[in-house]
Amino acid sequence: MVSALIEHIVTGKAPLPRGHYAQATRANGLVFVSGQLPLAADGEVTLAEGLEAQVRQALSNVREILLAAGSDVGELLSVQIFVADIETWPRVNEIYREFVGDPAPARTVVPCGRLHYGAQVEISAIALCGDAP
Repeated sequence: MVSALIEHIVTGKAPLPRGHYAQATRANGLVFVSGQLPLAADGEVTLAEGLEAQVRQALSNVREILLAAGSDVGELLSVQIFVADIETWPRVNEIYREFVGDPAPARTVVPCGRLHYGAQVEISAIALCGDAP
């Protein structure tokens, strides 16, 4: 049973789940965004070309889900970044810095080897949000 205080967030502006999970859940003034791969919202499983495009697409997906939940990038509390190759981290970090700005939220970086669909990055997040989108 899902509590009436937990809302599942769905937006067509980010890839819809391909498994048994929500794009995000919202409860008690927080939104929890599931891991976002660098996939377009068109329903196709086509990765963005190259590292930079993949990082920007995954971050864009996070942003679109935050907006659908009544939040935005400036409300980020924590970001989790999974990278297939830790050697790419310096460039990923530069793009991430441009995206989140200052002050930066808490962040975790996990070198994890192979990611789903051969992606180079996956990003999940937790942010503050209002009571309604």
